[in-house]
Amino acid sequence: MRARLQGFARRWWAGAYGLPGLLLRLLLAPLSWLWALETARRARRFDRAGGRAVEGLRVVSVGNLAVGGTGKTPVAAWVARALSSRGAKPALVLRGYGRDEALLHGVWNPDVPVVVEADRVRGARRAADEGADTVVLDDGFQHRSLARDLDLVLLSADDPFPAPVLPCGPYREPPAALARADAIVLTRRAASADAARALAAAVAAMPGVAAVAVVASVHLTADGLVRLAEWREGARRGSGHGIRSSAAPRDAASALPPFDVSRGVLVLTGIARPDTLRAYLQALLQGPVDLLARPDHHEFTAGEAREARALAGDRPIVVTEKDAVKLVGHAEVLGDAWVLRQRLDWDWGEDELAALVAAVGS
Repeated sequence: MRARLQGFARRWWAGAYGLPGLLLRLLLAPLSWLWALETARRARRFDRAGGRAVEGLRVVSVGNLAVGGTGKTPVAAWVARALSSRGAKPALVLRGYGRDEALLHGVWNPDVPVVVEADRVRGARRAADEGADTVVLDDGFQHRSLARDLDLVLLSADDPFPAPVLPCGPYREPPAALARADAIVLTRRAASADAARALAAAVAAMPGVAAVAVVASVHLTADGLVRLAEWREGARRGSGHGIRSSAAPRDAASALPPFDVSRGVLVLTGIARPDTLRAYLQALLQGPVDLLARPDHHEFTAGEAREARALAGDRPIVVTEKDAVKLVGHAEVLGDAWVLRQRLDWDWGEDELAALVAAVGS
């Protein structure tokens, strides 16, 4: 039920449902106004008081305006890796709405400590106590109790912009909140590079936001399908699957598709934007794709794995890496199951973003 509601909201925000959708927007508009007033009140309080600094610790925040699925976790992983490559000792701090994000960071950057703590100040202190000199906040833009040296905000080219705040739109804060960011990074999955350029122009035209640079645009794309059992063994070895940059060489596992797609596939997932994933796989595999979606951050049970295998029949099952960290224990039940690995292909600005991050870590 929750997954269906999330899917309905995404389609409604995108303008689906015609007149009934418009009437629903009018009905719920007062709630969006109240949400905007409360976020503005909270923002003014932090503007006056500022956030708390942790002595000896530098902070890079990776956040966004919209709810779910804009690429915070892979970009935060990229930032942590960039800091490590320059000799810093980063730690990742996140609330951990589900186990998946913390587990993913452990797979993608096995040498970077991960601290799960809703209180970001307390989490940063724990990271410092464990030897970190830099903290990367995964989802930190609205969590302003902790001062930061670099505030990166992601905007998805797959989302309407500008758009209302919750519940009438996907945004946690009005687009004007971008003015307090240090830099903006555009992300896209199904959207084109032209859509990203159009979004950059729209941001640059916003009063009060134009001074904030859109420094980069990145395509969160596929980097191959690997068998779930093989992905599990790689994760156990700490081989750092996924989140490779455009310059990283591809390997044999990157051949797509590695199986016969004429029978179709079943996508089993618990992510924020399952419809986008299905559309992406349909274009990628050029075959029929059925979707079995659970709510974002869903914890899969053995019974659900058996249900997925029964529904798939003799077809392969495809999961994301975010799902894989919670499904590896059910690999035998799932049988012919494959993990879609992620890759960051930069449209522009990778070097500029790396320079911003390096200035914090130096």
